[in-house]
Amino acid sequence: MKKVFSDEDLVKNLSLYYLNRHLKKKPIERYHRTIDESPLHDREKYKKKSEILLLNSFMHHFPEVKFENLTCESPDFIAQFNNKKIGIELTEVINHLEMKKVESCLNKIFRQAEIVLEQEDTTKYRGVYFLEFHSNIRFDHPESQQEIILSICKSIKKNKPSGCIKSIRKSFHRRNVFITHEYSMNLFDELCSEKILELIEKKNEKFPYYDTSVDECWLVIVSDMNSLASRYTFIQDKEHLNEVKSPFHKIFHLENLCGNITSIK
Repeated sequence: MKKVFSDEDLVKNLSLYYLNRHLKKKPIERYHRTIDESPLHDREKYKKKSEILLLNSFMHHFPEVKFENLTCESPDFIAQFNNKKIGIELTEVINHLEMKKVESCLNKIFRQAEIVLEQEDTTKYRGVYFLEFHSNIRFDHPESQQEIILSICKSIKKNKPSGCIKSIRKSFHRRNVFITHEYSMNLFDELCSEKILELIEKKNEKFPYYDTSVDECWLVIVSDMNSLASRYTFIQDKEHLNEVKSPFHKIFHLENLCGNITSIK
């Protein structure tokens, strides 16, 4: 039987398990296998698998939750909890919209560099590489992307920074080459509570169209801390979240690095 919890389709996602030491691997494997066996299009399967990875920290807070429908829409998942049928709607809050395009370019650059290194010698270069770049690098210019890829490959081969690479750190991985950006935080990188409230309002508008067979519908808002565009250090004016009005039975904000969860409703 083909291994479905594989490196090829999952570990290239930047919300991946190698950055989360507390992955609930067995249920995640089972859920991914169920998604793979579904009639969903491959693109939708990948999206669902990524969403389940984002919910890993949620499962630590609610270990009794058992997902029974992983491929539905509106809400994203249906689960059993305390003898109730729970609909779970998952959404990501973007903290830095301007970083979305940059991050997309970076991901493509990393993937191309991974392919080059794996084709040359996977055994020699396998591992997880965390890179920090010098400032003023333009990742969206096609003419500079090849130069960046060359700098990445050279830095990994020599295990020291080269060209546009400011620093490089390697962690063990037993199978493939994975490249990501170094995790660093600005101490004053706030997530405005208004962004969370605006997201809740948008979901409130869609609530009447959700599956009415569930006993409760929960909204889980995730800050993907492995993403440059989503990470934050604190929620600004957090007390404003206490004023929320919503038809959702429960609303949570979750960050998926340390697994901190805030109950909004």
